[in-house]
Amino acid sequence: MKIRHALLAAVIAAFASHAGATPQVVATIKPIHSLTAGVMNGVGEPELLLSAGDSPHTYSMRPSEARAVRGADLVIRISPHMEAFLERAIEARGDPETVLTLADVEGVDLPGTRSGDAWKSDHDHAGHGHDHSHAEQRRDYHLWLDPQHAVALTDAITERLAAIDPDNAEHYRENAAAQTERLKALDARLKERLEPIRGRPYVVFHDAYQHFERRYGLEAVGAVTVNPEQPPGARHLQDIRGQIRDLGAVCVFSEPQFEPAIVRSLVRGLDARGGELDPLGAGLEPGPDAYFKLLERLADGFLDCLAEDE
Repeated sequence: MKIRHALLAAVIAAFASHAGATPQVVATIKPIHSLTAGVMNGVGEPELLLSAGDSPHTYSMRPSEARAVRGADLVIRISPHMEAFLERAIEARGDPETVLTLADVEGVDLPGTRSGDAWKSDHDHAGHGHDHSHAEQRRDYHLWLDPQHAVALTDAITERLAAIDPDNAEHYRENAAAQTERLKALDARLKERLEPIRGRPYVVFHDAYQHFERRYGLEAVGAVTVNPEQPPGARHLQDIRGQIRDLGAVCVFSEPQFEPAIVRSLVRGLDARGGELDPLGAGLEPGPDAYFKLLERLADGFLDCLAEDE
């Protein structure tokens, strides 16, 4: 009898300890991790899956990361179309309520990828089926690049955390209110900084910046590749060179997660310059400030390449 009572007491103690513990939260990419870390500041720290120069388009999880995803109280991702590598671990959890998909958050708008020769790959020229799944994949899921969206994401993350950890709900909401004010100030600052380059034509590495461009009136005229997992073919590169020349594109941007040699070859012999944009924050220290530094650095990249020479 004493043994049974001792075992029961141990089980209750273990449950109480778990109930009062900081939620184990996993966020897939650095900007989303940053927004989550801001909400959790003073309570705990979320775990970041992708770091350094990793891209969700080409990532493969290690076994330890898959275990972290399966064991987390909450997993925060953009979309199954953005983080396809996550699907097996998500399915193994068996509880969709503990996964927050930010593409589904109210107030987030997902534009379709753009059309026209300068936005198509050789595979598009050859023809593809256009079923619902394919149409969903052909959207711009880089939704964090609009600070207005980041406000909606902050609200959604906060309410999900408050639901799984009600003891700290008020703390999460206070952090979220402060983060929202920072996001509004960031938005106003970026509008002022980017005003001088509104409407100047450029080419991006892939069609990942519509949320930022629509927010600040920037004008991309083409993309080096539609699918960053596959190198562009000769026909598409020829179309892009023609677009650069005919529309007077000022700049062609590479990304640190992918090989920049293609961009160097595109601008060779043309008046356009080469620049770099990073939508994921490679090299930034993870944490509550990373999101703000990422967007400021993105603005720097546009300004460095597109600003009129003095």
